[in-house]
Amino acid sequence: MSKIASTFSRLVRFVPRSNPAKILIGEPVDPQVDVGLAVYQGKEVSVRPFTGTSVLNPGQKTDTTETIERILSPLAQSEVGSIRCIGLNYVSHAAEMKLAIPDVPTLFLKPSTALADPWPAPTILPKITQVDNTGDYESEMVIVIGRDAKDVSETEALDYVLGYTAANDVSSRTSQMNQSQWSFSKGFDTACPIGPVLVSSALIPDASKLQIRGLKNGQVMQDCPLTDLIFSVPQLVSFLSQGTTLPAGTIILTGTPPGVGAAKNPKEFLTAGDEFAVELLPHVGTLITKIEHQA
Repeated sequence: MSKIASTFSRLVRFVPRSNPAKILIGEPVDPQVDVGLAVYQGKEVSVRPFTGTSVLNPGQKTDTTETIERILSPLAQSEVGSIRCIGLNYVSHAAEMKLAIPDVPTLFLKPSTALADPWPAPTILPKITQVDNTGDYESEMVIVIGRDAKDVSETEALDYVLGYTAANDVSSRTSQMNQSQWSFSKGFDTACPIGPVLVSSALIPDASKLQIRGLKNGQVMQDCPLTDLIFSVPQLVSFLSQGTTLPAGTIILTGTPPGVGAAKNPKEFLTAGDEFAVELLPHVGTLITKIEHQA
């Protein structure tokens, strides 16, 4: 566990109601509140700000209280660099796609420009995706690296993990199937909303105990325990760090469970006006994204 992880339980990066020109980080006063869902429902969420300006260097908790006006992604674009994503990392998802269980993790990258904030910020489906309306959702757990990692072993991998959050790996399926590499079809602007909070690895010593669900307009599309992961958090961090520095702030999307729109019959693709929720419990809460079309 990263040393910083021991200084907080859950951090939210947000715009405070008292000063919409500011960006703060802080810890929700209520340790049980689902921040993303509460803000979506119009409820007031009180936060105790920290003295720092980044989850990578949060500083100390203050005695003041602020109310969330708008939730931001836990990390800024400038902090994440390239976004590392793992494809085909659930046993049951491999089965639904009729693909063999991989021997090593499948890696693709998203650019930092794909990063997006939670609701009410939108994910915008580009014109190339609208041609045949094959925008798709993928509910995912995210690993956040807390200090530079290179050539780390599986046994020491968790020492580099700052915490966990949720993501939606929004994909353009036709573009994906037209190419052998997936970065283009999954790297569009706003195609990687993350949040709503960063949960300390101290609070989640074993990420395989989490449960993830994906809901499209309130209907459950995905529902799976993380015990179904093919490659665990230590395995992924160790593998990705071999010969490659993972700078502090690197985020790793760990794959999606079964139930993606492309695998359903009939297919369940995203379109303008849809809302998609990624629910990662306990602790992380609900990442809600509204879908818009690029004009």
